Amino acid sequence: MRRVRSRDARDKIVSEILADVERAEQRLTRRRDAVPEVRYPENLPVSQRKDDILAAIRDHQVVIIAGETGSGKTTQIPKICLELGRGVRGLIGHTQPRRIAARTVAERIAEELGTELGQVVGYKVRFTDQASDRTLVKLMTDGILLAELQNDRMLDQYDTLIIDEAHERSLNIDFILGYVKQLLPKRPDLKVIITSATIDPERFSRHFDDAPIIEVSGRTYPVEVRYRPLDEDDDQTQGIVDACRELITEGQGDVLVFLSGEREIRDAADALAKAEFRNTEILPLYARLSAAEQHRVFQRHTGRRIVLATNVAETSLTVPGIKYVVDPGFARISRYSHRTKVQRLPIEPISQASANQRKGRSGRTSDGICIRLYEEEDFLSRPEFTDPEILRTNLASVILQMTSIGLGDIEAFPFVEPPDRRQVKDGVNLLHELGAFDAQGNLTGVGRKLAALPVDPRLGRMVLEAEKNGCLREVMVIAAALSIQDPRERPSEKQQLADEKHRRFADPESDFLAYLNLWNYLRDKQKELSSSAFRRLCKAEFLNYLRVREWQDIYSQVRQSLGAQPNSQAAEPYHVHVSLLVGLLSHIGVKDVMDKQRGQDGRRPIQEYLGARNARFAIFPGSALAKKQPQWVMSAELVETSRLWARVNAKIEPDWVEPLAQHLVKRTYSEPHWEKNQGAVIALEKVTLYGVPLVVGRKVNYGRIDPDLSRELFIRHALVEGDWDTHHRFLKDNRRLLEEVEELENRARRRDIMVDDEALYDFYDQRVPADVVSARHFDSWWKKIRQEQPELLTFSPEMLVNEGADVSTHDYPDTWKQLGQRMKLTYQFEPGADADGVTVHVPLQVLNQVSSDGFDWQIPGLREELITALIRSLPKHLRRNFVPAPNYAKQVLAGVEQGGEPLLAAVERELLRLTGVRVPHDAWQLDLVPEHLRITYRVIDERRRTVAEDKDLDALKRRLAPRLRQTLSQAGDDLEQTGLHTWSFGRLPKVFEQGRMKGYPALVDAGDSVSIKIFETEAEQRRSHWPGVRRLLLLNVTNPAKSLLGGLSNQAKLALSRSPHGGAVALFDDVVNAAVDQLMSDAGGAAWDPVGFDRLYQHVRAHLYDTAKDVLARVEQILSVWHEAGARLDALRANASTEDVREQLARLVYAGFVTATGHRRLPDILRYLRAIDRRLAKLPEEPWRDQEWMDKVHKVEDDYHDVLEKLHPARRGDPDVVEIRWMIEELRVSFFAQTLGTPTPVSEKRIAKALEKLTP
Repeated sequence: MRRVRSRDARDKIVSEILADVERAEQRLTRRRDAVPEVRYPENLPVSQRKDDILAAIRDHQVVIIAGETGSGKTTQIPKICLELGRGVRGLIGHTQPRRIAARTVAERIAEELGTELGQVVGYKVRFTDQASDRTLVKLMTDGILLAELQNDRMLDQYDTLIIDEAHERSLNIDFILGYVKQLLPKRPDLKVIITSATIDPERFSRHFDDAPIIEVSGRTYPVEVRYRPLDEDDDQTQGIVDACRELITEGQGDVLVFLSGEREIRDAADALAKAEFRNTEILPLYARLSAAEQHRVFQRHTGRRIVLATNVAETSLTVPGIKYVVDPGFARISRYSHRTKVQRLPIEPISQASANQRKGRSGRTSDGICIRLYEEEDFLSRPEFTDPEILRTNLASVILQMTSIGLGDIEAFPFVEPPDRRQVKDGVNLLHELGAFDAQGNLTGVGRKLAALPVDPRLGRMVLEAEKNGCLREVMVIAAALSIQDPRERPSEKQQLADEKHRRFADPESDFLAYLNLWNYLRDKQKELSSSAFRRLCKAEFLNYLRVREWQDIYSQVRQSLGAQPNSQAAEPYHVHVSLLVGLLSHIGVKDVMDKQRGQDGRRPIQEYLGARNARFAIFPGSALAKKQPQWVMSAELVETSRLWARVNAKIEPDWVEPLAQHLVKRTYSEPHWEKNQGAVIALEKVTLYGVPLVVGRKVNYGRIDPDLSRELFIRHALVEGDWDTHHRFLKDNRRLLEEVEELENRARRRDIMVDDEALYDFYDQRVPADVVSARHFDSWWKKIRQEQPELLTFSPEMLVNEGADVSTHDYPDTWKQLGQRMKLTYQFEPGADADGVTVHVPLQVLNQVSSDGFDWQIPGLREELITALIRSLPKHLRRNFVPAPNYAKQVLAGVEQGGEPLLAAVERELLRLTGVRVPHDAWQLDLVPEHLRITYRVIDERRRTVAEDKDLDALKRRLAPRLRQTLSQAGDDLEQTGLHTWSFGRLPKVFEQGRMKGYPALVDAGDSVSIKIFETEAEQRRSHWPGVRRLLLLNVTNPAKSLLGGLSNQAKLALSRSPHGGAVALFDDVVNAAVDQLMSDAGGAAWDPVGFDRLYQHVRAHLYDTAKDVLARVEQILSVWHEAGARLDALRANASTEDVREQLARLVYAGFVTATGHRRLPDILRYLRAIDRRLAKLPEEPWRDQEWMDKVHKVEDDYHDVLEKLHPARRGDPDVVEIRWMIEELRVSFFAQTLGTPTPVSEKRIAKALEKLTP
C-alpha cells in the first residue's frame, strides 16, 4: 500500500480486499451450513470409540487409527472429522489405494449422510472428477493427491487428510506420508489421520513423532488355526484337496483358498473337480479374470463355494460368506532385482502379517477355521511384515516426480522406511537411460516433459520420441496399452477360442503392433455399432470393455498432457519401433547361440537371449515371436517367474540401438594398426550396451580415440618404415641415404652400422607436432612449415651411422683396377647364395686379358677377416700356434702390403716372423674358407648381362672359350646331338648364351638312347636333364630287374601283381628308375660333365641292386595296403566320402607312381594309405565328422588348384609347388588318422601361408 501514492488507488485496493474477505466469509458460512447431521451405526466397532477418536483428532495434529477390516474406520472417520468442524475451511481429503474403493466409499458415506454424491461428499479418480465447490469430503486415489502436489505444494485446499489403508505401504502411500511429515510444521492447521489394519501401527507413530494410536477391534468371532504341514510325498494341490475335505466335514460355510498364481489356481481347480465334492461350486478369483467372472464371487448363492484366490483377497476384496480359509503360505511378491534390473514375480513364503490377514478372512459372521499347510514353527520363523513396495520396486517414477516437484534428494526424503541405496541408484540410472537426467543427475527438458505425462517414465519417453519421429498416434496407443492390464481376456474354460479371436490382431514380428491392430479394429467397430452393441462385441471377442475404455481414456489424457497433434497418416513400423526402443534400451536382447535349453515339456528347446547386464531371458510362449525367434528383440517387460520371461516383444536391428544410446554405450578398441591405404591408424571398435554387443569389429579411425598412440604408429610406419604412398621429397631423400648406409652394411657384412629405428623415430618425434596423428594431419602441417624450414625432416649422413661403427667407404671400393682395366665391384650379404660376398664384373670382351693376380688379397674391408679364416683353416697342430686367430690376423695385416706376391706367401712370411713357425704352402685348407671371402667372377656381355660366373677364373675362361671363338648358331649346332649311349660330349653347360640369345642345355631321355637339346627355360632343363642322365646311366649299367624278380616270395609276387602298371615289366622299370633317382640324389644330383657322370656311374653300378631291392620292398608294402584299402572301399556304400577316397587312391598309386614319388617319399605314401584305411574304418560310425573334415580338405585343395592355374606351366613342377601337394596329404592324415602323426606341424593356416608365398 505504501508504494501506491494515489489515495484513490489505495482506497480502491482496500475495497477489493474487503470484498474478497466478505466473499470468503460468505463461502465459509455456506460450507458450515452445508455440514449435514452426523449419525453413527451402532453396530460398528469404530462407533464405540468415536469419542476417543474425536478427542485425539482434536488434540493432536496426527492420529493413527488401527482396526481390522470391517471395523467401520473408512466410512466413519470422515464423519467424525465433520463433527469436529473439519472440512469447512478446507476439504477433508480421504485417499484410497484403488479407484473402485474411492468410488464405493464415497457412495457409502454420501448415503449415510443423506446427501447426493458429488455434493457434500465427492470423489476424484483418474479421468473422473465428481466433486464441486460445495464438497466437504473428497475421496480420491493416493495417486490423485500426489498429482495435485505439483500445483498445490502446501495442500492449501485441504484442512484434513485421511490416509486410508496405510498398512499396504504402496509407493504412493509412502511418498505421501514422507511429504506430509515435511509439510506439517508449515501447516499447523492441517490434521492428518492415518488408518491401517493392525499391522505395525507403531511404525507410523514413530514416523510422526510418537503420534497417538487408537486401536479399533473389527472381529468378534474366534478363528481356530490348524497346522497341516505337507508330507514329503504330498504336493500342494493334494494338501489343498485334503484340507477342503476336512473343512467340509465341519459344516456349512464357504472356503477361501489362497494361491500364488493363475497356474496354481487352475491346478487346484482341476484337482478339486476330480474330488467331486457334493453340492460344491469352485470359483477362481484373480486380477486377470474378466469383470463378469470376478462378479460371480460376490453374487448370492446356495450350496457351498470353494473360492480359489490370489493375495488380492487378503485386504483388497472382502468375499462374503467365508467361514473357512486354506493357506498354503505362499504368494507372488513383486520384487525388483538389483542384479538384472528387472521386476521379478517370485513365489515366496508370506509374512506373519499376511498370514494373519488371510486368517482374518474367516470368522466374519461366525466362528471360523483356518488351515495352514505348514508348521507352526515355520509361521513363527517368518518375517513379521511384508516389505513395503518402496523396498521392492524401481523408484524411477518416484524420483522423477520428486525431482520435478522440487523435493530434493530422495535419499534425504523422510520416508517411513528409506529405500535401499541400490534401488535409488537403479532409479536414477533408468532416468539417465531415458534422458530424463543428465550425467550430473539434473533434470533435463525431456525429464520435465516426462514428469507431466500420466504414464510410466519408460512409456512416456516413447511418446516423446514418437512426436519427433512422426508416429505419435501409434506410440500413444501402444504406451496407453502397456500402462493398463491387458484388455484381452482368456477365460480358463475358453482359452483356445479366445486365442483364436486375438490371433487376428497378431503381427509376426511385433507384439506391439498387435495392440495397434486391435486399437484400429475397436475404433472402427465403435463407429459402426451402438454403445450396447459394442459392449456385446467386446464380450463375444474376449475383450474387457472396462479396460478398453480405460485404454482409450489414457490415450486421451496422454494426448491432452502432451498438447500435440497426432499424425493423420499411418506411420512406418520402423519409426514406431525406434520410438518404442528409446524407452526400452535396457530391455533388448540378442540370441545366445551357444545356449539352447529344453522346454519344461521336454520337447521344443527354449532359445535364450543375452540381455542387459548379462541377464538371460526367453521369449514368453504367448508372444507372436515365440516360434520364429529373431536375432534381436526388444521387450516391454522382463518378469521372472519360473525363469526370466520377455513379454510383449518386437524384432529390432542392432544398428537402431546405437544412435539412441550414445550416452549409454561403452566403446572398446582393439588391434590399432597403421593402414597405408587409409593413411591413418585404424582400430577395431566394439560397442556394447549394458554388456550386449551392438557392434563387433568395426573399423574406425583411432586418431580421435588415442592420439598419442596413433601419432606414434604414424611416425613408425609412415615416416620411419616408409609405408606410405606420398610425394614428399624429404622421404625420398631420406630413403636414398638409408639405402647408401644399407649398402655399406652389405659391403662390411655387418648389421650394426646403421642407427636403429628408435633413433629415426626420435628424430621425427622431436620435430613433428603432437597433433599430427595421420597422413591428412601431416600434409596439412607440412604444407605450411616446409615454406620456412624445407630441410626440417631431412636426414644427414652422419646421423644414420652409429657412433663407434669404425667403418670407412674406402675399405669397400666400387671398382677393381688391373692392368688398366677398371671393373665394377658389387656386394651381396646373403649367406648361402652363390655370389655371397664380393663380385667382380668382368666384361666378356676383356676376359682373356684378366688374370687372377691380386684377387686373392680381397678388398681392404674383408682382408682381416680373410686372414683370420685362413689361419683357422690350418690343421690343429699348426693352428694352435696362432691363437687367438683374430689377433694374429691383425698383426699380419699390419706387417704386409698388397704387392706382387700372392696373399698366402705374404701371410706365411709374416707368421714366420711373428712366431718362428713355418706354415707349409700345402697346409692351407682353402675349401674351409667361407664362400663369401672368395671373390666371384661374373662375366657380362656388352649389355651388362651375365654370361657366366664362378669362383675359379681359369675354369670360367675354359668354359666360355667356345663363346669367344664361335657364333651362337655354330655353337648351338655343335652342342645339340642325338643317339647318344655314353657321356661322350664333354661338360654340358648349364647356361648357353650368345648375343641376345640364352639357352639351357640338357640331356633328353629318348628310350634306347639320349640326346642333347638346348631348352629355353631352366625349368624345362630341370625336367629333361635328370631323366636324361638317368637313362644314360641305365644304358651303361646292368638292369637288376630279372634278379629282383627271381628273389621274390609268392606273397610278394601276389602283392606286386595287383599294381596299376599293367604288367611286371612296367612295374620293375618304375622301381629301377626310382632307385637310380635315389642314388643320383645321394651322389649330389644329375651330372653336367663327364667326371660327375663317371662318379654317378660308379655309385649307381655299386649300389643299384640293393637300392632297387629296398624300393621294391617298400612298393610291395604299399601295394598290399593299397589293395586292402580298395577292398574296404568297395564294401562301403557309395557317397561323397568314398568318392573322395577313391580319387585320393588314384592320386597316390598309379602307373609310374614309384619314380614320380621318389624313394624318399615312399614311406609317406604307405602312411597315407594307412590313414585312408583308418578313415574308412571310422566312416560308418562318424559320417558327419568325416564330411566336416573332407569339406575342410576340399577347401584347401580348391585353393591349391586355383593357385596352380595362375602359375606358369613351367613353374608347376617346382619343388615349392609340389611340396604343398604333400602338405595337403599330411593335412588329411592330421584329420582322418591323427594317431599316425605327421613329420612336421601342418594346418590349413600353414598351407594358406605357403600358397601365399608362391609367385607366378
